[in-house]
Amino acid sequence: MEKLTIAGTEDTPNIVLDIENNVFEISGRSLPEDVVSFYKPVLDWLDEFEENPIPDISFSFKLEYFNTASSKLILDILLKLDDIFTEGNPITINWYFLELDTDLEEAGEEYSELVDIPFELIAY
Repeated sequence: MEKLTIAGTEDTPNIVLDIENNVFEISGRSLPEDVVSFYKPVLDWLDEFEENPIPDISFSFKLEYFNTASSKLILDILLKLDDIFTEGNPITINWYFLELDTDLEEAGEEYSELVDIPFELIAY
């Protein structure tokens, strides 16, 4: 399966989905103009990954900020990962947030309640 890399910009996150190096990460700021089009390659990649997943992945969200439209697509990603997890594939979500950023911490807590995947909230 090919690696998916989307270089981040001021308004879009950096995305790396790389089975070979076991890196699954979305980081930066998420405010794309067309959030559905921006995240479509990620959801398509996860659909393909679901057909032949590798065990024990850690998927990291290191977002500094995301808008309301992005929050829906982040949930879609988490629900797709939850589907893969409930099919018996171990996955851990690492949700990083700045220690003083209670909004991002609370977002992680809310997302963790919507999926069955083990969720690690990590302050830095």
